[in-house]
Amino acid sequence: QVQLVESGGGLVQPGGSLRLSCAASGRIFGINVMGWYRQAPGKERELVATLSNVGSTNYADSVKGRFAISRDNAKNTVYLQMNSLKPEDTAVYYCYYSEKGIYWGQGTQVTVSS
Repeated sequence: QVQLVESGGGLVQPGGSLRLSCAASGRIFGINVMGWYRQAPGKERELVATLSNVGSTNYADSVKGRFAISRDNAKNTVYLQMNSLKPEDTAVYYCYYSEKGIYWGQGTQVTVSS
């Protein structure tokens, strides 16, 4: 089992920034992928960004150039720096971990509104 603990999120005005963090613990071995998905009301959960512990990244087109994913492999922690936030970025953001199975965090609300 892998446990994911998220932090960050909150309310921010359009054009503002937020940083999300997610720390993984438990049975962590080998090559893995950590990242973020989000789900807005009435919509399906969608990819935001992922990053493997060997450096492979993947971003949704909607966040390229605005969001940056990074990780500290020694701490098994992934970060999402979100800049130039837009109202359409409003969603619950879920931490994602994939290795021998897929695990999800509990979700953290990000609201972009004036």
